[in-house]
Amino acid sequence: MPFAATVLTLYPDMFPGPLGVSLAGRALGEGLWSLETVHIRDFAADKHRTVDDTPAGGGAGMVLRADVLAAAVDHARGRSPEAPVLAMSPRGRPLTQARVRQLAGGRGITILCGRFEGFDERIFDGRDVEPVSIGDYILSGGELGAMVLLDACIRLLPGVMGAASSGIEESFESGLLEYPHYTRPVDWEGRTIPEVLRSGDHAKIAAWRKHQAEADTRLRRPDLWERHEGARVGSPSGARRRQQDQEP
Repeated sequence: MPFAATVLTLYPDMFPGPLGVSLAGRALGEGLWSLETVHIRDFAADKHRTVDDTPAGGGAGMVLRADVLAAAVDHARGRSPEAPVLAMSPRGRPLTQARVRQLAGGRGITILCGRFEGFDERIFDGRDVEPVSIGDYILSGGELGAMVLLDACIRLLPGVMGAASSGIEESFESGLLEYPHYTRPVDWEGRTIPEVLRSGDHAKIAAWRKHQAEADTRLRRPDLWERHEGARVGSPSGARRRQQDQEP
């Protein structure tokens, strides 16, 4: 079965959008994954198809109603009961490559896209919905975040990327940023490709790439480097290294 994506949104015409071109679009055309959009407004109960209301306690903006959202989620879950339901929200846990790999390894996902001031919090209490964030910033709606999440998953599906190693030697897969890349011409505006990459010595190239990945991570993402170092120190091999360092 192909990886099945369902998007609950107030703007179904936004899809597939960028997911209809390049790798994701080709994979969609080849049936490696499928996409269904569900209009949240179809589950409104009144004649005006109202999906939102003013915030309890006062404040600016509007909030998506829990009863309408629950009806949409129940509909999607009835069609794909095994698919986890994720809600795009800046209040959710940050999306990681590890979580993306978990999702891509399943049969599909359902994504709930917010608008306005966000969701009535009771949707997370009343339904099994996982809030997810793609970064510490605010978008006008969850649709673009849903596309980011889907693209990250789709590229990992079997048959989507040409080389099997393409999805492995990348930033975040090993807890580090990816090493820098170069290609022809060898000399560009007085800047040359590092000699080691032209040496043909695969062991030296691998060592250089590892060193560069570590150096760039320390400089650009100290938070990642701290977690990476913590994981290494906490491993059995790390414990042995510490013990050896302490031995006279």
